[in-house]
Amino acid sequence: MTESSEKSEIAAAYNDWAETYDTDLNRTRDLAAEALRQANLDLTGRKMVEVGCGTGRNTAWLAEHAAEIVALDFSDEMLARARDRVNDPRVRLVQHDARAKWPLADSSADVVVAMLILEHIENLETFFAEAARVLRHRGQLFLCELHPMRQLTGGQAQFSNPTTGHRQLVTAFLHDVSEYVNTGLSADFELERLGEWRDAEAPLNSVPRVLSLLFRVKDRF
Repeated sequence: MTESSEKSEIAAAYNDWAETYDTDLNRTRDLAAEALRQANLDLTGRKMVEVGCGTGRNTAWLAEHAAEIVALDFSDEMLARARDRVNDPRVRLVQHDARAKWPLADSSADVVVAMLILEHIENLETFFAEAARVLRHRGQLFLCELHPMRQLTGGQAQFSNPTTGHRQLVTAFLHDVSEYVNTGLSADFELERLGEWRDAEAPLNSVPRVLSLLFRVKDRF
């Protein structure tokens, strides 16, 4: 499968999912949103990039704090719903594939946030390189992903297609925790915090649902 065909399949899947994405029961989506809200990111007055904004659920919350947001997503149907939800002149919604060079200038952002998208990217190097490129000195990168252990036990982004009624899996790739960490370190980030999040009622011996990682750009001077 080529990268372009993967893009088409994943974007098409999220186009199909857009209609019910906000109303589906989705503990991964909700727990990732909670992890973001508890991340204590330095957002006030900051310029930020949200990669994979989807329907704008997190964009609306981020816009309450940040000075300016560029929100990227490659699903036109997801973006249509984000535009309906987020009516704020400080937010610019852009259709873009995060695996290609981002449409942003060097050192133009203070914070980059990416939620539940890296499982859909096979090679992580370009993503981390682009995040490092657009972030300013000591900028923050916050990631939240389906936990790799969850993937190993069969977890994967999936939904009931509202047109066909069939269960539909979205193309995904397994990345170990070490791969996320080491790829970030190789892109001149330093790791500030790593979190492994379980559902509120889940026992401690259960598999975590989501993984969160907070990186910061290393000193460049």
